[in-house]
Amino acid sequence: MKVLGINGSHRKGSTLLLIEEAFKELEGFETEIISLSDYVLEYCKICNACKRNGGICIVKDGYEEIAQKMKEADAIIVGSPVYFGSVTGMLKTLFDRSRTLRVNWDLKDKVCGAIAVGATKHGGQEHTLQVILSWALIHGMIVVSDSDPTSHFGCAAVAKQVDDEFEIDEWGLKTARSLGKRIREVLELMKK
Repeated sequence: MKVLGINGSHRKGSTLLLIEEAFKELEGFETEIISLSDYVLEYCKICNACKRNGGICIVKDGYEEIAQKMKEADAIIVGSPVYFGSVTGMLKTLFDRSRTLRVNWDLKDKVCGAIAVGATKHGGQEHTLQVILSWALIHGMIVVSDSDPTSHFGCAAVAKQVDDEFEIDEWGLKTARSLGKRIREVLELMKK
């Protein structure tokens, strides 16, 4: 089974580190992390071409590769830093473009978990997690939380950057591992 991590940050920093931390619990699974900062994504124009032509977007950019990776995954962990209380614009663009995947329900029944990291405690992490989970629910995905022993809406962390290093709070790292553990448990249940 394959788990895809999507780093919705504009850089490869604390969000990427938290996805990697969750992946430590997914030993034995095929895993891949993509960073949206490596792609060019145009905005969705709601032209409805994807609805007319079976879910194919007429805009040709990095989205096609990302969409294919999402279709091939059994589970997706989506991570975002908190930008003004929500996901990054780049991640929101990906969510909007994923309308093509909803035409044929390509993400239905895939497992989805969320990671949010902010600069302060109560810095918008819960709202950011809810935006990610709402996207997953709209696609008919199976939403999981970070589960025991932490069990909330997903991984919520606080990070600060010192020079080129990121310091992530221990609770945030624990929720990332807990999320990875829960995704493993659900995928194993589905395999049975």
